Amino acid sequence: MSVSDEEIRKIILPLMLSGAKMLDKHCPKCGSPLFEKDGRVFCPVCEHRRKEKLREMKGIEERLMEKLTELANSLPDDVDELEKHLRVMELIINLLERYKALEGGK
Repeated sequence: MSVSDEEIRKIILPLMLSGAKMLDKHCPKCGSPLFEKDGRVFCPVCEHRRKEKLREMKGIEERLMEKLTELANSLPDDVDELEKHLRVMELIINLLERYKALEGGK
């Protein structure tokens, strides 16, 4: 995925103004110039995209936890309805476990 004009404006230009050194090498993944700051070489665009994705995943995880709590606090007395509730809760737990696994694989 190539670098957009917005990413250049929001990510790369401020980084250059902060004193980071733009290198003459490019990221093989997105094509952005690589930067060096404080002895660390990195792709600012891929780093930004990864942080955005993690932030988005965190929001989804929070909504799933809210729904799980809501379901846990409203368990029905009817056995059939209770089974449906528990199946949905199990699906939510499985999704949460997947998100946790993805976060671990940053």
